[in-house]
Amino acid sequence: MSYQTEYQASIENPVKFWGEKSSLIDWFKAPEDMLKTDEHGIQHWYADGELNTCHLALDYHVANGRGDQLALIYDSPVAGQKKSFTFTELRDQVALCAGMLKNLGVEKGDRVVIYMPMIPEAAVSMLACARLGAIHSVVFGGFAPPELAVRLDDAEPKVVMTASCGIEIARVIEYKPLVDEAIRIANHTPEACIVLQRPQATASMDASRDHDWQTCMQKSQPADCVAVKGSDLLYILYTSGTTGKPKGVIRENGGHAVAMKYSMNAIYDMQPGDVFWAASDVGWVVGHSYIVYAPLIHGCTTIMYEGKPIMTPDAGAFWRVISEYGVKSLFTAPTAFRAIKKEDPNGELSRQYDLSCLKTIFAAGERLDPPTYEWLSDTFKLPVLDHWWQTETGWAIASNMFGLEPMPPKSGSSTVPVPGFNIDILDEAGNRLGNNEQGFIAIKLPLPPSCLTSIWGDVDRFKEAYLQTFPGYFATGDGGYFDEDGYLFIMGRVDDVINVAGHRLSTGEMEEIVGNHPMVAECAVIGRKDELKGQMPMGFVVLKNSAESSEQQIIKELISMVREEIGAVAAFKEALIVNRLPKTRSGKILRKTLRCMVDGEPYTVPSTIEDPASLDEIKTLL
Repeated sequence: MSYQTEYQASIENPVKFWGEKSSLIDWFKAPEDMLKTDEHGIQHWYADGELNTCHLALDYHVANGRGDQLALIYDSPVAGQKKSFTFTELRDQVALCAGMLKNLGVEKGDRVVIYMPMIPEAAVSMLACARLGAIHSVVFGGFAPPELAVRLDDAEPKVVMTASCGIEIARVIEYKPLVDEAIRIANHTPEACIVLQRPQATASMDASRDHDWQTCMQKSQPADCVAVKGSDLLYILYTSGTTGKPKGVIRENGGHAVAMKYSMNAIYDMQPGDVFWAASDVGWVVGHSYIVYAPLIHGCTTIMYEGKPIMTPDAGAFWRVISEYGVKSLFTAPTAFRAIKKEDPNGELSRQYDLSCLKTIFAAGERLDPPTYEWLSDTFKLPVLDHWWQTETGWAIASNMFGLEPMPPKSGSSTVPVPGFNIDILDEAGNRLGNNEQGFIAIKLPLPPSCLTSIWGDVDRFKEAYLQTFPGYFATGDGGYFDEDGYLFIMGRVDDVINVAGHRLSTGEMEEIVGNHPMVAECAVIGRKDELKGQMPMGFVVLKNSAESSEQQIIKELISMVREEIGAVAAFKEALIVNRLPKTRSGKILRKTLRCMVDGEPYTVPSTIEDPASLDEIKTLL
């Protein structure tokens, strides 16, 4: 079927289209009411169907003759370890892990927070929660205790699952003290904490709360899959909000499973038995969707890689993994490719490996900048496909639909809307704009399956954040335009969430932390362009007149504060001390103007500026 035929069918009659796609997965009870509207006016796909996501990912394949096929390959250059699991072996591990959780009282609907590095047990924990109908919330292992504590208070988990440590190139990061501190400062106290002891560090245990992973696994009995409704939640995943308080994006079992299964063939051109590698982290949405769930639901072999694109041991690390395991499709953030390009500009290390198995390279998480796109295309002579999606959707909103109908890529474009995503470009008043006119990217309701249906515990915030800006639409928060060929170009966020190496981080939250320094009068944090990481935070700080420490000392303290509160992932390393911030007469800081100045882009000084000299001072400092 051609892309255009498929896309039109999804837009003209979404209920019929997604009703047909529901047959892609193995339901315990097939849905009859494909699209239900609840009392809040929010729509849910397959609400009355019954299924289990872990069954789809594991048990289904074992029952249908794929039990001996490799399901999961773990490769860790930082731990010097490799391990693989067939579908049968992975199912057995997950069933035991589910039994372990069951012994600790975890039931359908309970929350479990998972704070782990990129090890097989992270995927096992997620699938074990899904097996029981429990709701997992994975927190990226790089987050500091205050960030973890906020998530504990919001999700209120019965159990926390963690490991004794993570490994960052040659550095061991002990996780247990971070978890202990988070639990200490959180208002909510989990009933239990399961700790996997890794050989690189031994965690101290609190006998009243902590349980050893290996001991508990040995005592547990395999647990069966629990049937859940299509509208029951699979997971909560927190994403940076503009207020500084993270938003708990929720994902429903039914729509998620159908979208994951559909996408593996339609977008990525993968067949059951193929090897798929999403070089991401399970703490991010890409890791949820395309390390754990989609490949396994589709019957592919997936790879968990605990390492970096460079320095583990060199910039040929990705090519070694692809060659060793026969990877057909690679999916990672442009940051990884920029890091490799910087270390190995001519791609010489890639020529040491047989990459004939690799058919496509996909990039997402941030804009694929033209120089990186061209380097990849020239170096590997393969289709390099940018696609655009969000934590909120769980899968691509726009992509080159490689499994349906490959299209000629355009540098800087994420190609065309994915079937089900009815995209319009709107002006501030909600009027549709024409080709090559830049505006707000909005998706006409209903959203396709897998997209969030609310924010955990806060339906009003969900409506306010996404549905009220343009009635009848989901506001993506990104700006962009369609060209004359219907290709979509994403130009970046329209709020204050920046994208640092594929990690969405709130500059508002960083401003709050910086503003808490006793010597800081006021501040602004913006995202400046960075060749390697896409964006990097940069602070503009006005000190109090009573400031006693040196400016350099204060900047060092600010960097340390952001690192402690958010974690090293924030990459906050740069701040300028200024006499005053440029503002409008109403007191609004001119962040967009600051961004343009820092990035060397043209800008217009607004007529409403209160003190034009404030911009002159910053220009001099830059």
